[in-house]
Amino acid sequence: MKKKLISALMCATMVSTMLAGCGSGNGGSASGGDTESEAAESEVVTNTYGDSKGTHLEMWTFVELHAQHYGTMVEQWNKDHPDKTIEITCTTYPYADMHTKLITALQAGTGAPDICDVEVGQFPNVVAGKDKWLVPLDDYMTEYKDSMVPARLDVYSGDDGKIYGAPYHVGATVMYYNVKAMADAMGISNDDVIAKIDNVKTWDDYEALGTEYVEAAGEKGTKYWTSVDTGGTDWLWLAMAEYGDDWTGGFKDKANVQLDSVKNMLTMQQRWLKNQVAEVSPDGHVDLEAGFQNILDHNIVSFPKAMWYMSRFTNYMSEEKGNWYIAKCPVFEEGQKCSVGIGGTGTVVTKQSKSQDLAAEFLCWAKMSEVGEQNIWDTLGFDVCNTDCWTMDSFAKDENNQYNQFFINKPYEVLNSIGLDNIGKISSVAISPTINEYACNTTLNEVLEDPDYSVDDALQELQDAVDAEQN
Repeated sequence: MKKKLISALMCATMVSTMLAGCGSGNGGSASGGDTESEAAESEVVTNTYGDSKGTHLEMWTFVELHAQHYGTMVEQWNKDHPDKTIEITCTTYPYADMHTKLITALQAGTGAPDICDVEVGQFPNVVAGKDKWLVPLDDYMTEYKDSMVPARLDVYSGDDGKIYGAPYHVGATVMYYNVKAMADAMGISNDDVIAKIDNVKTWDDYEALGTEYVEAAGEKGTKYWTSVDTGGTDWLWLAMAEYGDDWTGGFKDKANVQLDSVKNMLTMQQRWLKNQVAEVSPDGHVDLEAGFQNILDHNIVSFPKAMWYMSRFTNYMSEEKGNWYIAKCPVFEEGQKCSVGIGGTGTVVTKQSKSQDLAAEFLCWAKMSEVGEQNIWDTLGFDVCNTDCWTMDSFAKDENNQYNQFFINKPYEVLNSIGLDNIGKISSVAISPTINEYACNTTLNEVLEDPDYSVDDALQELQDAVDAEQN
């Protein structure tokens, strides 16, 4: 157990060095899925919000924008609950520092905050203590639970079935398409391009449209349909979700990475590379500065990514406003799930809190109520987990919302078309860091940098590395 914990914390440190321009957790690197906000902070920032005469709570995070969310929410809470007001001090630490500091405090039994953000890749280390360390949130989310996406709550559960973390978002994976670039290259109207995109149901359809685009662009070897990732496992997670697989084995079974879903995706990507329909993503994935520039240069015109990637467009690629269309991801066989929840941060209440009930009640309200979800959508740009909001016109179709203005279609229209039952999940458990670190450091580079490399051999090597850790 100690060996695994040290390994995971080393992984956290490694991941934190890969975050320039990335998400709040790992930018698709070793911990297995992109997270969701501004770049993880490199300095310690502390802000205090709320009523100085109210109950004081300490909150830790690794993204200052998350802290600002709680600052906004505590002001509203105090207006709505004058009989139990709160003052909250939010401290933003560098990613690796915060997670290491939290684990150390939980193990020591002292020094932990009341409330703390935990990135999904690090959650298995924190939930290992279950209700010895953390407050189960089940009783505090009763009012909202029936409206929440179950797969997102499952991600932040322990092996005892209790829910220990409150999610920020669904992280539903969608396909992003540059309609304008496609229309210009193919000599057709935007509407005609959108019609072609809407007719893409399977990966065969997607590849056919990509081949058509590359041929029309006339710059083979320079302009590509998409890019594939050596530094992130998003494509593989999507493939597993489509087949109903989970290479971690969850809480009960041993990890098995030698899955047809994974093999089929990698084999397909090797074919795309050989046919120059795809390139390897600069710097390993699209959620780094080189990835943003590659998109801005129109070197690729489509790729799958979680809905939280919308904020990357508004923050780093604002000149692309009005050019991009969001659609369902293709599937291998019609009828499969077409999305997977990727990335995320679960927020926990620690048993060291002297105000556990109030902290848990406030946390669930701030992250699950309609007013909390409204602030998450407006300020963080996340696809919220409270599905009641998905069909509220005032929420989902607000013309003043920056994401509704940026994209050709409205994001929640796509989310509703996907549907709750079509969003799969991959578990985040103790073996997850091992799988994702080896996959990103070795496996993906083997099979994508050398499209002739045996996928079977690469997956056997990955399985051997996993078995060495779990046996």
